[in-house]
Amino acid sequence: MNVLQAQQFGGHPPSTKWNQINNDTLRLIFPANLALEKQAADIAATIQRLGVQTLPTIGDRIRKVSIVLQPRTTISNAYVALGPWRSEFYLMPPQSAFDLGTTPWYHALALHEYRHIQQYNNFRKGLSRVAYYLFGQEGLAMANSAAIPNWFWEGDAVYQETLKSRQGRGRLPFFFNDYRSLWLANKNYSWMKLRNGSLRDFVPDHYRLGYMQVAYGREKYGAGFWKKVTDDAARFNGVFYPFQRAIKKYSNTDYKTFRREAIQYFRAYADSVGGDGVSNWAGRQSHFAGDEEFAQWINDNTVVLVKSSYKKIPAFYLRNISTGNDTRLRTKDISLDNYFSYRNGKIVYAAYEADTRWNWKDYSVLKVLDVETKQQHTITHRSSYFAPDIAADGKTIVAVDVQPGGFATLHIVDAASGAVLKKIPNPQQLFYSQPKFYDRQSVVAAVRTTTGANTLVKVNIDDGTVEELLPWSMRAVGFPAVQGDTITFTAAWEQRDELFSLVNKQLYRLPTPDNTGTGNYQLSTNNNKAVYSAFTAAGYHLVQQDLSGKSWQPVSAEAFTAPLFEYSLDNLKQDQPIPVDTSRRYRISRYRKTFNLINFHSWRPYISDPDYTFSLVGENVLNTLQTEIYFNYNTDEKYKELGVSAIYGGYFPYLVLGVSETFDRRESDTPNRTWNEFNGRFGLQFPFTFNGGRFYRRLSLSGGFNHHQVNYTLGSKNRFADKQFEFADASVSFTMQSQVARQHIYPRFGISLFSRYRTILTTYSGYQWLTSASLYLPGAFPTHNLVLNAAYQKRDTLTDYSFSNSFPMSRGYLGINYYRWPEMYKVGVNYHFPLLYPDVGIGNIVYFQRVRTNGFYDYTDLKYYRGDAHLQFRSAGAEMFFDTKWWNEYPVSFGIRYSRLMDGELMGLGANQWEFILPVNLLGR
Repeated sequence: MNVLQAQQFGGHPPSTKWNQINNDTLRLIFPANLALEKQAADIAATIQRLGVQTLPTIGDRIRKVSIVLQPRTTISNAYVALGPWRSEFYLMPPQSAFDLGTTPWYHALALHEYRHIQQYNNFRKGLSRVAYYLFGQEGLAMANSAAIPNWFWEGDAVYQETLKSRQGRGRLPFFFNDYRSLWLANKNYSWMKLRNGSLRDFVPDHYRLGYMQVAYGREKYGAGFWKKVTDDAARFNGVFYPFQRAIKKYSNTDYKTFRREAIQYFRAYADSVGGDGVSNWAGRQSHFAGDEEFAQWINDNTVVLVKSSYKKIPAFYLRNISTGNDTRLRTKDISLDNYFSYRNGKIVYAAYEADTRWNWKDYSVLKVLDVETKQQHTITHRSSYFAPDIAADGKTIVAVDVQPGGFATLHIVDAASGAVLKKIPNPQQLFYSQPKFYDRQSVVAAVRTTTGANTLVKVNIDDGTVEELLPWSMRAVGFPAVQGDTITFTAAWEQRDELFSLVNKQLYRLPTPDNTGTGNYQLSTNNNKAVYSAFTAAGYHLVQQDLSGKSWQPVSAEAFTAPLFEYSLDNLKQDQPIPVDTSRRYRISRYRKTFNLINFHSWRPYISDPDYTFSLVGENVLNTLQTEIYFNYNTDEKYKELGVSAIYGGYFPYLVLGVSETFDRRESDTPNRTWNEFNGRFGLQFPFTFNGGRFYRRLSLSGGFNHHQVNYTLGSKNRFADKQFEFADASVSFTMQSQVARQHIYPRFGISLFSRYRTILTTYSGYQWLTSASLYLPGAFPTHNLVLNAAYQKRDTLTDYSFSNSFPMSRGYLGINYYRWPEMYKVGVNYHFPLLYPDVGIGNIVYFQRVRTNGFYDYTDLKYYRGDAHLQFRSAGAEMFFDTKWWNEYPVSFGIRYSRLMDGELMGLGANQWEFILPVNLLGR
């Protein structure tokens, strides 16, 4: 699955108890106080069957893995990773059925994610094994990623979920919209562009590209083809381009021809459909135009919709259908999707909010926006509401309440206060999505069963009884809307998602002009007019269509039970799906939080000049203890540092411990003064998250006590007295930023603050206070940023001890010894903007997505109290950055800086300074 958020450190209240299903294949860990036993049983049973049925197509090795079920997040996701070796399933089912299907969410995760586990289990061989011995699990992950492209990892997993279920993304029309829209619009991008994406054009992700490649390879060359290819690749047979070499070896076809034929296999089906008006519109757009979604009629000539683009974040707009003119209402709060409902002058939608303390808890709250006044109110708090619909009178709202683990209930809530007026019974344990008021007594909703079948139903508000409006099937159904006694919706139909209506139980299909687009969604009708969003290669495009009695074509509801479209892939027809099985019983035992608490998994090199560090790093599966043993060499002062650190996040606040010894430290201006340092630290960290509304906000407070020893060495031993003292160290950091669009270099508005204070508590005197801040503002154009920086540092003049210095000097003045000055401040002005979007690459090694520049001016003032002396360091210049991807996967930004020094002669520096700006975190930390 696509990883929205990396693993969360800490994240659970300490009161959380954990259970486990533990056998020789997996350790399945889940909160004990939630009803997750049935889901856990199905996951365990599914994985054991996959170990027998599909393992032979990738290898023969099984290594035990830990899987943690995360039921308290509103995000639908999952991942498998090394460092440490584990997987985490985010158990919130998605509302829309079109992208990820209707297979029970936990079952779909087991099918997909366990394929990644099988991959990792069988890719530790050859040079990949050497990388594992040298650098641990993270070294193996890097070697595997370098040898085997990301499209294979995800394409192979999507193929498994399709092969072993009755649905899977490989059978969903929506999954192929991306590529079919490119083909129909005649947008023929290079292979490297398809692999790396673009900041200005719509490019499908590697899941879709990978599925086509994997499915074609398996169909043409047999079930064992990819096992042989990846075996060679993971071993780095041939060293350079091992994956391409292996494909040529086992298919007798060069890599370029293979990938072209794989794409053409699927493209032939799109070519048979032909072009259409909307695709022709997309073909005329130079780049991605933007998305226009969920349009709903306000009156005969106006609709309200959500618009977004690569330059602008989602916002509500009013559109005059006659003129096409848009009027902006308001930026949409942070949300997991753009779904909303409009009636009687009110918009209601669900927005994302984070829990203040616990990273694995977040919420989906209801927002009501008055279109006339543009005032918005949050009517629920700490809730899990999705896909709300507001009643015609604007007084009540129906929404799907999803409790941890995925159990869904329809709630009727008061539109003004958010108070729950009615909880509709759900005796069949259906999963509801996208409900719409039908009349005073009933609600229309798409529903899914515990086996994955889905349909459209009418739900009685009083007793929860349901009336099936369509036959149960594996065809995705969703986006219902009600206009009088007519129910409209979108459903999978052969290769497309198409528009339908139900009137008096008679089913009709709406043929769109020239079979508009690759998929059509979110139909809204008003009298004899309709608007809907068509999927295109330039974004979701709003289409207006006049309706008449002849517009709708009667169809048989039984057609919904026909098999899903499979692109004539014989393997999908021959294999048997793994059924959902929650009846099997497994022994459930208590999982101790202290199990394998200290879990070293990788040896990690890290370069951040002047520091060169090599660390042994560890983290337990529950993400509550991070440990590190490290050795660091500083090239400026030539000292060596050996240390051990740990942070424990099982409680709040986090507990921080550290011990370090620094050898051969010396002052740059007094090279004969040498010493060793020992430092022991005990501290607390208070991380808070306030994400919600239109801004992401984080606040971190930390403080600690340090025992410090200074032991002079060599010739200094007899000249200076050793020191031993305690000092306190406290810091606060705060960040706030608006949402960002794809092309934004920085947020249109943001604030970053950091302040740190250190003071000696015993024996000696000394302190240092550093404060820095950045303000991010919009520039002249949507992708431009004005960034203002400031910093201030003050320290004592007693020189009993000098704390390490982190003051940000004016750019260009490298190597200036200034840390002894008691008072310093700096201001900087930056203007960032893009120059071009090359979208070109070299040899599948490096791909250039964007070239951007920054013009800057820095002013630094150093004050010395004796004689009120001042030194100024002024510089102006420009930076050019290259946003790239290496080996079609790793994003790396690097740059070149030119600084014109206005005060360089005072320091013996030339006026013109050039620097190469290295990636901040190329090797990861």
